[in-house]
Amino acid sequence: MPTISQIETILVRLPTRRRHQWTGLTEPIGQYLMVRMTDSDGRTGWGEAPALKDWGGEFGRYFGESTAVAGLVIERYLTPAIDDHPLGDVIGLHRRMDTIIKGYPYAKAAIEFAYLDLTGKWLGVPVHTLLGGLTRDRVAVTHSIGLMSVEEAVAEAAKVAAEGIRSIKIKVGVDAARDIRIVGEIRAAVGPDTRLCVDANEGYATPGEAIRTFRAMEKFDLAYFEQPVIGIERIAEVARAIDTPVMADESAWNSHDALQIAQARAAQIVSLYTTKAGGLWKAMEAAAVCRAAGIVCNVNGSVETGVGNLANVHLAAAAPAATLSNVIPVSTPAQFQTGTIGGIYYSDDLLVAPLELMDGHITVPTAPGMGIAVDEAKIDRYRVS
Repeated sequence: MPTISQIETILVRLPTRRRHQWTGLTEPIGQYLMVRMTDSDGRTGWGEAPALKDWGGEFGRYFGESTAVAGLVIERYLTPAIDDHPLGDVIGLHRRMDTIIKGYPYAKAAIEFAYLDLTGKWLGVPVHTLLGGLTRDRVAVTHSIGLMSVEEAVAEAAKVAAEGIRSIKIKVGVDAARDIRIVGEIRAAVGPDTRLCVDANEGYATPGEAIRTFRAMEKFDLAYFEQPVIGIERIAEVARAIDTPVMADESAWNSHDALQIAQARAAQIVSLYTTKAGGLWKAMEAAAVCRAAGIVCNVNGSVETGVGNLANVHLAAAAPAATLSNVIPVSTPAQFQTGTIGGIYYSDDLLVAPLELMDGHITVPTAPGMGIAVDEAKIDRYRVS
Protein backbone atom coordinates (compact mmCIF):
# COMPACT_ATOMS: atom_id res chain seq x y z
CA MET A 1 0.00 0.00 0.00
CA PRO A 2 1.44 3.43 -0.91
CA THR A 3 2.28 5.85 1.87
CA ILE A 4 3.00 9.56 2.25
CA SER A 5 6.66 10.14 1.46
CA GLN A 6 7.09 13.92 1.10
CA ILE A 7 5.20 17.15 1.84
CA GLU A 8 6.20 20.56 0.49
CA THR A 9 4.57 23.94 1.15
CA ILE A 10 4.59 26.68 -1.51
CA LEU A 11 3.30 30.24 -1.09
CA VAL A 12 1.67 31.71 -4.20
CA ARG A 13 -0.04 34.98 -5.05
CA LEU A 14 -2.59 35.00 -7.86
CA PRO A 15 -3.44 38.28 -9.65
CA THR A 16 -7.00 39.37 -8.92
CA ARG A 17 -9.48 40.51 -11.57
CA ARG A 18 -10.60 43.25 -9.21
CA ARG A 19 -10.32 43.96 -5.51
CA HIS A 20 -12.61 41.72 -3.47
CA GLN A 21 -13.44 42.97 0.02
CA TRP A 22 -15.81 42.15 2.85
CA THR A 23 -16.44 43.57 6.32
CA GLY A 24 -13.41 43.05 8.57
CA LEU A 25 -10.99 41.94 5.83
CA THR A 26 -7.72 43.91 5.81
CA GLU A 27 -5.57 41.87 3.42
CA PRO A 28 -6.05 40.92 -0.23
CA ILE A 29 -7.35 37.55 -1.32
CA GLY A 30 -5.22 35.23 -3.42
CA GLN A 31 -1.97 34.90 -1.44
CA TYR A 32 -2.41 31.34 -0.24
CA LEU A 33 -0.37 28.32 0.79
CA MET A 34 -0.20 25.29 -1.50
CA VAL A 35 0.69 21.79 -0.32
CA ARG A 36 2.36 19.33 -2.69
CA MET A 37 2.27 15.77 -1.33
CA THR A 38 4.12 12.86 -2.92
CA ASP A 39 3.43 9.20 -2.19
CA SER A 40 5.86 6.28 -2.15
CA ASP A 41 4.92 5.39 -5.74
CA GLY A 42 5.78 8.87 -7.01
CA ARG A 43 2.25 10.23 -7.45
CA THR A 44 1.59 13.88 -6.55
CA GLY A 45 -1.44 15.38 -4.82
CA TRP A 46 -2.25 19.03 -4.16
CA GLY A 47 -3.93 20.96 -1.38
CA GLU A 48 -4.47 24.58 -0.46
CA ALA A 49 -4.74 26.63 2.73
CA PRO A 50 -6.61 29.86 1.81
CA ALA A 51 -5.71 31.23 5.22
CA LEU A 52 -6.54 34.83 6.10
CA LYS A 53 -5.50 36.37 9.41
CA ASP A 54 -8.79 38.34 9.59
CA TRP A 55 -11.04 35.33 9.14
CA GLY A 56 -12.11 33.58 12.31
CA GLY A 57 -15.02 32.53 14.44
CA GLU A 58 -17.10 34.44 16.90
CA PHE A 59 -15.64 35.85 20.12
CA GLY A 60 -12.24 34.24 19.49
CA ARG A 61 -13.70 30.73 19.44
CA TYR A 62 -11.74 30.14 16.25
CA PHE A 63 -8.94 32.43 15.22
CA GLY A 64 -7.47 33.62 11.97
CA GLU A 65 -4.68 31.56 10.49
CA SER A 66 -2.17 33.30 8.24
CA THR A 67 -0.23 31.53 5.52
CA ALA A 68 2.87 31.87 7.68
CA VAL A 69 1.16 30.20 10.62
CA ALA A 70 -0.32 27.44 8.43
CA GLY A 71 3.10 26.78 6.91
CA LEU A 72 4.75 26.55 10.32
CA VAL A 73 2.09 24.15 11.63
CA ILE A 74 2.41 21.93 8.56
CA GLU A 75 6.20 21.84 8.57
CA ARG A 76 6.85 21.58 12.31
CA TYR A 77 3.94 19.46 13.52
CA LEU A 78 1.79 17.84 10.85
CA THR A 79 4.45 16.58 8.46
CA PRO A 80 6.38 14.59 11.10
CA ALA A 81 3.11 13.25 12.54
CA ILE A 82 1.84 11.77 9.26
CA ASP A 83 5.11 10.65 7.69
CA ASP A 84 4.61 7.20 6.12
CA HIS A 85 0.84 7.28 6.75
CA PRO A 86 -0.84 4.89 4.27
CA LEU A 87 -3.24 6.14 1.62
CA GLY A 88 -6.89 5.20 2.06
CA ASP A 89 -7.13 5.97 5.80
CA VAL A 90 -8.45 9.52 6.08
CA ILE A 91 -9.90 8.94 9.56
CA GLY A 92 -6.48 7.83 10.79
CA LEU A 93 -4.92 10.85 9.11
CA HIS A 94 -7.18 13.22 11.05
CA ARG A 95 -6.58 11.32 14.27
CA ARG A 96 -2.83 11.72 13.92
CA MET A 97 -3.08 15.41 13.03
CA ASP A 98 -5.47 16.17 15.90
CA THR A 99 -3.30 14.29 18.36
CA ILE A 100 -0.14 16.23 17.55
CA ILE A 101 -1.74 19.71 17.65
CA LYS A 102 -5.16 21.13 18.48
CA GLY A 103 -6.94 23.45 16.08
CA TYR A 104 -5.46 24.98 12.91
CA PRO A 105 -8.17 23.66 10.58
CA TYR A 106 -6.84 25.42 7.46
CA ALA A 107 -3.45 23.77 7.73
CA LYS A 108 -5.07 20.38 8.31
CA ALA A 109 -7.51 20.89 5.44
CA ALA A 110 -4.67 21.60 3.01
CA ILE A 111 -2.97 18.36 4.05
CA GLU A 112 -6.20 16.41 3.75
CA PHE A 113 -7.01 17.78 0.27
CA ALA A 114 -3.63 16.63 -1.03
CA TYR A 115 -4.06 13.26 0.70
CA LEU A 116 -7.51 12.68 -0.82
CA ASP A 117 -6.23 13.80 -4.22
CA LEU A 118 -3.49 11.17 -3.93
CA THR A 119 -5.87 8.51 -2.64
CA GLY A 120 -8.29 9.11 -5.49
CA LYS A 121 -5.50 8.86 -8.06
CA TRP A 122 -4.23 5.65 -6.45
CA LEU A 123 -7.69 4.05 -6.45
CA GLY A 124 -8.73 5.53 -9.80
CA VAL A 125 -11.81 7.33 -8.40
CA PRO A 126 -12.80 11.00 -7.98
CA VAL A 127 -12.70 12.58 -4.53
CA HIS A 128 -16.49 12.79 -4.31
CA THR A 129 -16.57 8.98 -4.41
CA LEU A 130 -14.28 8.92 -1.36
CA LEU A 131 -16.80 11.20 0.40
CA GLY A 132 -19.66 8.79 -0.13
CA GLY A 133 -20.69 9.29 -3.74
CA LEU A 134 -22.10 11.81 -6.17
CA THR A 135 -25.31 13.49 -5.00
CA ARG A 136 -25.38 15.91 -7.95
CA ASP A 137 -23.29 16.06 -11.12
CA ARG A 138 -23.33 19.85 -11.42
CA VAL A 139 -23.37 22.56 -8.75
CA ALA A 140 -24.95 25.99 -8.98
CA VAL A 141 -22.75 29.08 -8.63
CA THR A 142 -23.52 32.30 -6.73
CA HIS A 143 -21.43 35.31 -7.78
CA SER A 144 -20.20 37.47 -4.87
CA ILE A 145 -20.32 41.27 -5.09
CA GLY A 146 -17.71 42.56 -2.62
CA LEU A 147 -17.61 45.93 -0.90
CA MET A 148 -17.28 48.44 -3.74
CA SER A 149 -19.04 51.54 -4.98
CA VAL A 150 -22.74 51.22 -5.69
CA GLU A 151 -22.17 52.06 -9.35
CA GLU A 152 -19.49 49.38 -9.79
CA ALA A 153 -21.59 46.82 -7.96
CA VAL A 154 -24.67 47.45 -10.08
CA ALA A 155 -22.69 47.22 -13.32
CA GLU A 156 -21.02 43.94 -12.28
CA ALA A 157 -24.28 42.40 -11.10
CA ALA A 158 -26.01 43.26 -14.38
CA LYS A 159 -23.15 41.73 -16.38
CA VAL A 160 -23.02 38.42 -14.51
CA ALA A 161 -26.82 38.11 -14.68
CA ALA A 162 -26.64 38.62 -18.44
CA GLU A 163 -24.00 35.87 -18.59
CA GLY A 164 -26.42 33.36 -17.05
CA ILE A 165 -25.49 33.46 -13.36
CA ARG A 166 -28.77 32.96 -11.53
CA SER A 167 -27.71 33.86 -7.98
CA ILE A 168 -25.81 36.89 -6.62
CA LYS A 169 -24.58 37.59 -3.09
CA ILE A 170 -24.12 41.21 -2.02
CA LYS A 171 -21.69 42.11 0.75
CA VAL A 172 -23.25 44.51 3.27
CA GLY A 173 -22.76 45.38 6.94
CA VAL A 174 -20.89 48.67 6.61
CA ASP A 175 -23.59 51.36 6.55
CA ALA A 176 -27.32 50.71 6.66
CA ALA A 177 -28.30 53.44 4.20
CA ARG A 178 -25.67 52.31 1.70
CA ASP A 179 -26.69 48.66 2.15
CA ILE A 180 -30.36 49.37 1.43
CA ARG A 181 -29.49 51.47 -1.61
CA ILE A 182 -27.12 48.93 -3.17
CA VAL A 183 -29.58 46.05 -2.79
CA GLY A 184 -32.38 48.09 -4.32
CA GLU A 185 -30.32 49.23 -7.29
CA ILE A 186 -28.98 45.74 -7.98
CA ARG A 187 -32.49 44.30 -7.88
CA ALA A 188 -33.61 46.94 -10.39
CA ALA A 189 -30.63 46.13 -12.63
CA VAL A 190 -30.97 42.32 -12.67
CA GLY A 191 -34.74 42.01 -12.66
CA PRO A 192 -37.01 39.70 -10.66
CA ASP A 193 -35.67 36.34 -11.82
CA THR A 194 -32.15 36.53 -10.34
CA ARG A 195 -31.80 35.21 -6.81
CA LEU A 196 -30.27 37.82 -4.46
CA CYS A 197 -28.92 37.36 -0.94
CA VAL A 198 -26.96 39.59 1.44
CA ASP A 199 -23.97 38.85 3.68
CA ALA A 200 -23.03 41.18 6.53
CA ASN A 201 -20.04 39.18 7.82
CA GLU A 202 -21.10 40.08 11.41
CA GLY A 203 -21.04 43.77 10.39
CA TYR A 204 -24.13 45.04 12.22
CA ALA A 205 -23.46 46.14 15.77
CA THR A 206 -26.65 44.72 17.29
CA PRO A 207 -29.48 42.39 16.34
CA GLY A 208 -31.79 45.41 16.40
CA GLU A 209 -29.74 47.24 13.80
CA ALA A 210 -29.62 44.14 11.62
CA ILE A 211 -33.38 43.61 11.90
CA ARG A 212 -34.22 47.25 11.06
CA THR A 213 -31.88 47.25 8.09
CA PHE A 214 -33.17 43.96 6.73
CA ARG A 215 -36.79 45.01 7.05
CA ALA A 216 -35.98 47.94 4.76
CA MET A 217 -34.35 45.51 2.29
CA GLU A 218 -36.86 42.68 2.29
CA LYS A 219 -39.11 44.32 -0.31
CA PHE A 220 -36.32 43.51 -2.81
CA ASP A 221 -37.04 39.76 -2.46
CA LEU A 222 -33.94 38.37 -0.77
CA ALA A 223 -33.30 34.65 -0.49
CA TYR A 224 -31.42 34.78 2.82
CA PHE A 225 -29.61 37.06 5.29
CA GLU A 226 -26.10 35.74 5.99
CA GLN A 227 -24.36 36.21 9.36
CA PRO A 228 -25.93 39.57 10.27
CA VAL A 229 -24.23 39.80 13.68
CA ILE A 230 -21.64 38.02 15.79
CA GLY A 231 -22.77 35.14 18.03
CA ILE A 232 -25.10 32.17 17.69
CA GLU A 233 -27.50 33.52 20.30
CA ARG A 234 -27.56 36.94 18.59
CA ILE A 235 -28.23 35.65 15.07
CA ALA A 236 -31.05 33.64 16.66
CA GLU A 237 -32.66 36.96 17.65
CA VAL A 238 -32.55 38.07 14.04
CA ALA A 239 -33.89 34.74 12.79
CA ARG A 240 -36.88 34.97 15.12
CA ALA A 241 -37.70 38.52 13.99
CA ILE A 242 -37.74 38.13 10.19
CA ASP A 243 -39.46 35.74 7.81
CA THR A 244 -36.51 35.40 5.40
CA PRO A 245 -34.08 32.59 6.33
CA VAL A 246 -30.89 33.47 8.19
CA MET A 247 -27.60 31.79 7.28
CA ALA A 248 -24.82 31.04 9.79
CA ASP A 249 -21.26 31.33 8.46
CA GLU A 250 -18.74 32.68 10.96
CA SER A 251 -20.84 30.97 13.65
CA ALA A 252 -20.68 27.57 11.92
CA TRP A 253 -17.26 25.90 11.68
CA ASN A 254 -17.79 22.24 12.48
CA SER A 255 -20.33 19.58 13.39
CA HIS A 256 -20.51 20.72 17.03
CA ASP A 257 -21.35 24.27 15.93
CA ALA A 258 -24.01 22.88 13.59
CA LEU A 259 -25.53 20.98 16.52
CA GLN A 260 -25.58 24.13 18.69
CA ILE A 261 -27.20 26.13 15.87
CA ALA A 262 -29.88 23.47 15.48
CA GLN A 263 -30.54 23.32 19.22
CA ALA A 264 -30.82 27.12 19.45
CA ARG A 265 -32.86 27.35 16.24
CA ALA A 266 -30.46 30.11 15.38
CA ALA A 267 -30.46 29.74 11.59
CA GLN A 268 -32.28 27.90 8.85
CA ILE A 269 -29.17 27.68 6.65
CA VAL A 270 -25.53 26.82 7.37
CA SER A 271 -22.65 27.73 5.08
CA LEU A 272 -20.29 24.77 4.75
CA TYR A 273 -16.58 25.23 4.12
CA THR A 274 -14.02 22.64 3.19
CA THR A 275 -11.59 24.47 5.47
CA LYS A 276 -13.42 25.67 8.58
CA ALA A 277 -14.03 22.14 9.79
CA GLY A 278 -10.48 21.07 8.99
CA GLY A 279 -11.04 19.23 5.71
CA LEU A 280 -13.59 17.55 3.48
CA TRP A 281 -14.19 14.59 5.76
CA LYS A 282 -15.11 16.79 8.73
CA ALA A 283 -17.13 19.15 6.51
CA MET A 284 -19.22 16.12 5.52
CA GLU A 285 -19.79 15.46 9.23
CA ALA A 286 -21.11 19.02 9.67
CA ALA A 287 -23.31 18.57 6.61
CA ALA A 288 -24.73 15.35 8.08
CA VAL A 289 -25.69 17.12 11.31
CA CYS A 290 -27.42 19.84 9.30
CA ARG A 291 -29.32 17.33 7.21
CA ALA A 292 -30.52 15.48 10.31
CA ALA A 293 -31.68 18.80 11.82
CA GLY A 294 -33.49 19.94 8.67
CA ILE A 295 -30.99 22.74 8.01
CA VAL A 296 -30.13 23.33 4.37
CA CYS A 297 -26.61 24.31 3.28
CA ASN A 298 -24.47 25.81 0.59
CA VAL A 299 -20.70 25.64 0.11
CA ASN A 300 -18.75 28.84 0.60
CA GLY A 301 -15.09 29.70 1.01
CA SER A 302 -12.31 32.27 0.95
CA VAL A 303 -12.18 32.75 -2.83
CA GLU A 304 -9.74 29.89 -3.31
CA THR A 305 -7.51 29.28 -6.28
CA GLY A 306 -8.43 26.30 -8.42
CA VAL A 307 -6.49 23.93 -6.14
CA GLY A 308 -8.72 24.58 -3.14
CA ASN A 309 -11.79 25.26 -5.22
CA LEU A 310 -11.79 21.72 -6.61
CA ALA A 311 -12.30 20.59 -3.02
CA ASN A 312 -15.27 23.01 -2.79
CA VAL A 313 -16.83 21.48 -5.89
CA HIS A 314 -16.44 17.90 -4.63
CA LEU A 315 -18.02 18.85 -1.28
CA ALA A 316 -20.94 20.55 -3.02
CA ALA A 317 -21.35 17.48 -5.24
CA ALA A 318 -21.25 14.94 -2.40
CA ALA A 319 -23.09 16.54 0.54
CA PRO A 320 -26.84 15.84 0.35
CA ALA A 321 -27.62 18.89 2.52
CA ALA A 322 -25.85 21.30 0.11
CA THR A 323 -28.94 22.04 -1.95
CA LEU A 324 -28.42 25.80 -2.33
CA SER A 325 -26.27 27.67 -4.85
CA ASN A 326 -22.62 27.85 -3.83
CA VAL A 327 -20.42 30.93 -3.42
CA ILE A 328 -17.34 29.42 -5.04
CA PRO A 329 -15.11 30.58 -7.89
CA VAL A 330 -15.32 29.40 -11.46
CA SER A 331 -11.58 28.70 -11.57
CA THR A 332 -10.31 29.67 -15.05
CA PRO A 333 -6.69 29.94 -16.26
CA ALA A 334 -5.86 33.09 -18.23
CA GLN A 335 -5.62 31.30 -21.57
CA PHE A 336 -9.25 30.17 -21.25
CA GLN A 337 -10.77 33.48 -20.14
CA THR A 338 -13.04 35.11 -22.70
CA GLY A 339 -14.21 38.30 -21.00
CA THR A 340 -16.96 36.82 -18.85
CA ILE A 341 -16.74 37.62 -15.13
CA GLY A 342 -19.38 35.45 -13.46
CA GLY A 343 -17.64 33.58 -10.65
CA ILE A 344 -14.22 34.77 -11.81
CA TYR A 345 -12.15 36.65 -9.22
CA TYR A 346 -8.62 36.08 -10.58
CA SER A 347 -7.08 36.94 -13.93
CA ASP A 348 -5.31 33.56 -13.99
CA ASP A 349 -5.41 30.23 -12.16
CA LEU A 350 -3.22 27.28 -11.19
CA LEU A 351 -5.07 24.53 -13.06
CA VAL A 352 -4.23 23.23 -16.53
CA ALA A 353 -7.88 23.50 -17.60
CA PRO A 354 -10.88 25.54 -16.44
CA LEU A 355 -13.89 24.39 -14.55
CA GLU A 356 -16.74 23.95 -16.99
CA LEU A 357 -19.55 26.48 -16.43
CA MET A 358 -22.87 26.01 -18.20
CA ASP A 359 -26.20 27.65 -17.44
CA GLY A 360 -24.88 28.99 -14.12
CA HIS A 361 -23.63 25.57 -12.97
CA ILE A 362 -20.17 23.98 -12.68
CA THR A 363 -19.91 20.47 -14.06
CA VAL A 364 -18.36 18.22 -11.40
CA PRO A 365 -15.03 16.70 -12.54
CA THR A 366 -15.06 12.89 -12.67
CA ALA A 367 -11.38 12.09 -13.31
CA PRO A 368 -9.45 10.41 -10.46
CA GLY A 369 -8.50 12.55 -7.48
CA MET A 370 -9.59 16.19 -7.59
CA GLY A 371 -10.16 15.77 -11.30
CA ILE A 372 -8.09 18.53 -12.94
CA ALA A 373 -4.29 18.61 -12.92
CA VAL A 374 -2.29 21.45 -11.41
CA ASP A 375 -0.15 23.52 -13.79
CA GLU A 376 3.24 23.42 -12.09
CA ALA A 377 4.57 26.12 -14.43
CA LYS A 378 1.90 28.43 -13.00
CA ILE A 379 2.89 27.41 -9.49
CA ASP A 380 6.45 28.49 -10.28
CA ARG A 381 5.27 31.68 -11.97
CA TYR A 382 3.20 32.85 -9.00
CA ARG A 383 5.43 31.53 -6.23
CA VAL A 384 6.23 34.07 -3.50
CA SER A 385 9.65 33.73 -1.93
